[in-house]
Amino acid sequence: MNTSKSETVKDHPLKPSRRSMPCLAQSQTHPQSLSKHSSFLQPNRVQPQPRPQPLSAGTSTATVDVVSERAKVMETLENNLIKLSNTEYSDPFLDIGKEKDTYTDDSEHGNYDARTDQSLLIQNKLTRQKTEPRTKSSLKRDAMASSGLFFKDGKKRIDYILVYKKSSPQVEKRSTFEKNLRAEGLMLEREPAVTNSDIMFVKIHCPWETLCKYAERMNIRMPFRKKCYYTDWRSKTMGSLQRNMRELKSWLPRNPMKLDKEALPDLEETDCYTAPFSRARIHHFTINNKDSFFSNSTRSRIVHHMLQRTKYEDGKSKMGINRLLNNGTYEAAFPPHEGSHKSRHPIKTHGAQNHRHLLYERWARWGMWYKYQPLDLIRRYFGEKIGLYFAWLGWYTGMLIPTILRFLYGIVLSSVSHKEICEANETIMCPMCERNCTLQKLNESCIYAKVTHLFDNGGTVFFAIFMAIWATVFLEFWKRRRAVLTYDWDLIDWEDEEEELRPQFEAKYSQVERVNPITGKPEPFQPFPDKLSRLMVSVSGIFFMISLVLTAVFAVVVYRLVAMEQFASFKWYFIKKYWQFATSGTGVCINFMIIMSLNVVYEKVAYLLTDLEHPRTESEWENSFALKMFLFQFVNLNSSIFYIAFFLGRFAGRPGKYNKLFNRWRLEECHPSGCLIDLCLQMGVIMVLKQMWNNFMELGYPLLQNWWSRRKMKRGGQLMEHKISLPQWEKDWNLQPMNLHGLMDEYLEMVLQFGFTTIFVAAFPLAPLLALLNNIIEIRLDAYKFVTQWRRPMPARATDIGIWYGILEGIGVLAVITNAFVIAITSDYIPRFVYAYKYGPCTDQGYRQEKCLKGYVNSSLSVFDLSELGMGYSGYCRYRDYRAPPWSSTPYEFTLQFWHVLAARLAFIIVFEHLVFGIKSFIAYLIPDMPKDLCDRMRREKYLVQEMMYEAELEHLQRERKKNGKQYHHEWP
Repeated sequence: MNTSKSETVKDHPLKPSRRSMPCLAQSQTHPQSLSKHSSFLQPNRVQPQPRPQPLSAGTSTATVDVVSERAKVMETLENNLIKLSNTEYSDPFLDIGKEKDTYTDDSEHGNYDARTDQSLLIQNKLTRQKTEPRTKSSLKRDAMASSGLFFKDGKKRIDYILVYKKSSPQVEKRSTFEKNLRAEGLMLEREPAVTNSDIMFVKIHCPWETLCKYAERMNIRMPFRKKCYYTDWRSKTMGSLQRNMRELKSWLPRNPMKLDKEALPDLEETDCYTAPFSRARIHHFTINNKDSFFSNSTRSRIVHHMLQRTKYEDGKSKMGINRLLNNGTYEAAFPPHEGSHKSRHPIKTHGAQNHRHLLYERWARWGMWYKYQPLDLIRRYFGEKIGLYFAWLGWYTGMLIPTILRFLYGIVLSSVSHKEICEANETIMCPMCERNCTLQKLNESCIYAKVTHLFDNGGTVFFAIFMAIWATVFLEFWKRRRAVLTYDWDLIDWEDEEEELRPQFEAKYSQVERVNPITGKPEPFQPFPDKLSRLMVSVSGIFFMISLVLTAVFAVVVYRLVAMEQFASFKWYFIKKYWQFATSGTGVCINFMIIMSLNVVYEKVAYLLTDLEHPRTESEWENSFALKMFLFQFVNLNSSIFYIAFFLGRFAGRPGKYNKLFNRWRLEECHPSGCLIDLCLQMGVIMVLKQMWNNFMELGYPLLQNWWSRRKMKRGGQLMEHKISLPQWEKDWNLQPMNLHGLMDEYLEMVLQFGFTTIFVAAFPLAPLLALLNNIIEIRLDAYKFVTQWRRPMPARATDIGIWYGILEGIGVLAVITNAFVIAITSDYIPRFVYAYKYGPCTDQGYRQEKCLKGYVNSSLSVFDLSELGMGYSGYCRYRDYRAPPWSSTPYEFTLQFWHVLAARLAFIIVFEHLVFGIKSFIAYLIPDMPKDLCDRMRREKYLVQEMMYEAELEHLQRERKKNGKQYHHEWP
């Protein structure tokens, strides 16, 4: 690396980094422990000794010491290699990591300057090792190849795997495609499957020259200089402050949630400046080892880019691995895992054998449930898109912790209301069904009243306001967190490249073309009338499915009306006594089964409607499909909850004049303690069962599938030792592929849970606690699934969570409106408030304490003459309403208190919504989307990058002139 004499940013010895592209390439791909212990990740190469170079004036003596020290280390490694080569291997899987591969493929290096790459140094050692006996070198190559991460020669890394069946008739397409891949610079090698004679694997390796060419085309940013954000005086000041802070923190207890740095040795704090890779300016970049300069995920992404753009037939649309997968030419295409996720030796003593093993031990194990996630390592292994998902999930889970305090607050409260209900021994309630219901006393609802008061008390309004503000703060601070991650992961200047057209779109509109304003090339075009007509059909389908949901909800309502009469006349005394609870419980279980059944139908309909629209690109297809699935499942899950919250008991009528459905079934009433208990039961059962089902489908189902595939292998006559000797690509082939629509199912599950947590949280404050417990499990379930049960997904890039952020904002707005209506209509907060200030013992004195609610229950119950029922009863009974008694001049008409309560409810809705929306907007305005210090770092980085690139180019030109002894001109490409 060339250093400038005039620059204010001084180079220091570089440490391994936790940033996206660390300065030292060795630390980018491998943990430090991999160089000490056995590794399946790649062979550790003995680097040749650099040729002596004359020292310039600006070169320090420390550089000479580093070179000499490195030469000593290389000499030691060579001696160890010679010793190891004389040993015999009893088990190749145990001894792969013990050997040091010294092979250098000259065809991959081209005419690159040897001084910038250590893999081209010490030619004498390379020659000496080539003289080793052929049998020993072939043994080492076989050991490397048996790991399943390299070609048969044990030297070329496998960057991608294609799988096809020998019996497939698409031989011509496949041969043309593979021939074109070789023409693009890729190396291919075939390998038959061990467990299935009809399966053939195609291993793909991308050489150095091809990597450089496509890294330049894809504008992949690579490291070239260590970062420094401050001038010298500020750096010294900040250094002293940081030292003092470290000393202070050393006296404090260690945070148990943080991962030990010894556990993640390659994620230490060091940053590098990065720039788009360019072969013309390759001397600017920090290249210590060609094999590890491009990380495994970057290599796989480059190969995937090539697979997407390689033709298999003549024609502008006859290209891409996706089309070959769709027409059956290939069975699968995936990047391989970096080896096994388990080891015979403990990680603390022997270190991690690869990044997959490290992720399993420090992230996917259940014992790590309380630890922070190693996001940088997740991002390096699975890509930025999956890394952002786990970052968002972890952020959401952490933000749920403050929300559980409200439920604890409700537990310690006491209430005069439920005490009056529990002490009402002589208050007779009117029968709540037509034929078989008996008269009950009000104190029989004591348990329901106590449970209801946990959710419906004086803190309900403040908690609803808090949750609305919480949703805003959560989203606004996620913006800041996302900005920091995109900066750390070097995604600030990354833009989505122009996407390919979907093959279905090209086939449908191949006759109509127009010039693409981005690429300037003609491409198929969808006319607006056709697009509008298809969109209208799709919207009509959405409304039809929503109407189907409402029909299912209506069927459940009819079931409840029929079941309450049956349970009220049940022979079992317990069921007969708690017939309302039995009706609600069985109703919600039936509703849940209908929900899960309709979800299967919804997914197929959503696929059909999305394909009918013929979206232009894959991202448009994903966004359209995600929006449909959210609308379907949101309405499916919440329609019954909306019915109970806002319609149950509102239109039942009064004793003696009840409203009936189809003039047959009497409409259901709320419980004497209120309607909130039914809403809580509905939400609790659906939320718990839904989360249990999702967890089973995410982990249990893949486990069963993988178990069944292993069982079929045994039934097919395969020997048990094949399980041990299977190469990595075949182990990955036996795993389950990632979902067809990627992370959509994961996001959809969490977004629907976010709706449960915020929309009806005033009625069910336990939802945040259930969500927190579920998410703690969900993180480890997803981690275990990605690391152990799924094939490695293609490492895709992304800068945000996509369409889901807009959906979350919409849920936040809907939550404010819904909670306002729940507090005003469903709960008893407003009636108690009106009674305390207008009709209670504290009238004209203000609401001071709980004694002001004394007599509220009696005030909220109306009187009815039982003799009017014609059922042989006499006397009076009570029911929940504000109506005049039978002895008044206008019996059973609404009283003035009813209109006061109604006016207060409407006024509360208006005031609550305007107040909360105002607070949300003000908080969103106060919180910037990007931290100020991050903005300063980015601006300074842009300035320093320009300066250093310019000075590095000047130094390179001066060196070239001095070497050639003549004028040297170099133009920027």
